Amino acid sequence: MRVGFIGIGNMGWPMARNLVTKGFQVTVFDAEPGRSQRFTQECGGAVAGQLTDLAANDVIVTMLPTGQIVCQVLTGGGDNSLARSLKPGTVVIEMSSSEPTGTQQLGAQLAHRQVTLIDAPVSGGVPRAQSGKLAIMIGGDDGAAIERVKPVLSAMGDRLFMTGPLGSGHAMKALNNYIAAACFTATAEAILVGEKFGLDPEKMVDIVNVSTGRNFHTDVVMKEHVLSKKFATGFSVGLLAKDVKIASDLATAVGIDAPLSKLIVERWASARDRLGANRDNTEAILAWSSGASSHSRT
Repeated sequence: MRVGFIGIGNMGWPMARNLVTKGFQVTVFDAEPGRSQRFTQECGGAVAGQLTDLAANDVIVTMLPTGQIVCQVLTGGGDNSLARSLKPGTVVIEMSSSEPTGTQQLGAQLAHRQVTLIDAPVSGGVPRAQSGKLAIMIGGDDGAAIERVKPVLSAMGDRLFMTGPLGSGHAMKALNNYIAAACFTATAEAILVGEKFGLDPEKMVDIVNVSTGRNFHTDVVMKEHVLSKKFATGFSVGLLAKDVKIASDLATAVGIDAPLSKLIVERWASARDRLGANRDNTEAILAWSSGASSHSRT
């Protein structure tokens, strides 16, 4: 099966590499000059000089920062767009973190070209992308197309979840990241308060991990990335701020009052604005620490 892969970033690189390793014919494209060439030199595969060079592939995978960029990549350029170049029967797997309603609209556009869109965002971060053990949330309206591309998905993840119709995968991803962001916020604030009072942050994490406050961030993130000042999860504060807003907007769209989500949106937007969107999401604690010297970058 021939796969065109768009977006060779922190996540996309190891995901595309796993496809090459599993024997797929992979052609890569990235907006950053030279990145695709470096990928093929290190991992194999072929380079697409322009987006329309991907048109002959059976499957197109997108792993990009936002749904707006995905839409631009696929439909930008009018008659010369990638979407118009794709052959009938092509399956587009949208693995970015995007707005569910935007995904549904894009799916309708592609359907007019007899191209099927599946949303399949992932969870697990860079380590699981490298090991091919991502959790993948799959939304789509064409069951046969989903079955056809399952070998592609299985090369990148070992836990495939069918979430429902098109857009449902992106809804699930945003809601998961909202929960993760809320847990990180609460954990970070507790550590900042405790440290200011005189508690030892390392001991706080140890105690929480055998108590009712235990969560993924106390298990893994706080010691590995925050207290160590490594700050290197590979997922930016800007992307997490975007995802929690998608989740909060979804709550509004379906008529659910979710006031905590609005507070989390504000908290992460403030961290993004103070730090810059490209900083690691774990550095948000620096923005929330009100200049506490123990959490400075130096």
